[in-house]
Amino acid sequence: MSVAVVTDSTAYLPAELVEQYGIEVVPLYVVLPGRSGREGQDVGPQEVAAAMTARGQQVSTSRPTPGDFVAAYRRCQAAGAARIVSVHLSSELSGTWDAARLAAGQVGEHVVTVIDSRGTAMATGFAVLAAARAAADGADAEAVAEAARRTAAATRTLFVVDTLEHLRRGGRIGAAAAVLGSALAVKPVLHVVEGEVVPLEKVRTSARAFNRLVQRAVETAGDGPASVAVHHLAAPERADRLAAELRERLPNLRELYVSELGAAVGAHVGPGAVGVVVVPAPGEDAAEQPEE
Repeated sequence: MSVAVVTDSTAYLPAELVEQYGIEVVPLYVVLPGRSGREGQDVGPQEVAAAMTARGQQVSTSRPTPGDFVAAYRRCQAAGAARIVSVHLSSELSGTWDAARLAAGQVGEHVVTVIDSRGTAMATGFAVLAAARAAADGADAEAVAEAARRTAAATRTLFVVDTLEHLRRGGRIGAAAAVLGSALAVKPVLHVVEGEVVPLEKVRTSARAFNRLVQRAVETAGDGPASVAVHHLAAPERADRLAAELRERLPNLRELYVSELGAAVGAHVGPGAVGVVVVPAPGEDAAEQPEE
């Protein structure tokens, strides 16, 4: 394959797709009490959920180093890639994109194209998948990169969390929003806008937040053959229920994946979080819903 596709571990692509398309995955680092390690290799979501549930234990993350990306790009070249398209989580949420950009400068910016997906989890993953499918079809590097950018721009992410405190501690949501949510016992439906986490709709109970998450996802998907991913952290029953409702209400689904969030994103949303990533069919109106 003349064009290789690289991403980071927060894309949370199913392992079989990573293997099928030969996608190179560079892990972020996760810091637990007493130790640290690479996401998905040394530290899994269960360990993160357990640490966050324990009183007073903090979990943090750090980006891959530029050297990690240089090594990944060199592996791609050694395997025969003439060009590389590297797609990563939002630069508003992590320094991963910047590390990849620095590495590209060392390998050759004429060789590596680095793309900010402006999202995370399968909002990045679907862009990576679009790039990998284009590369597998023989597209050149410019077309592979454009497939990733187009998919990333169309993708929408919606999620709910048990508490906003983890997002606040990690600097992923404003302190005022977190304090307001806690004081009023609000369970907001959140979404990602231009790479940042923003409240979409404020509701009073977990049950209503779940129902609105389903409704918003259905509205976003529209009537066409949308692609959908359901994520969770330590909430498999809620994720399975969410997936079942979406399958029932979206009969024209193109594909649906269910997976647990890894350590790097899970550390910021906390146990009990569930979310939906939607790529509407081309031509569907995927405009952002106004905040209510």
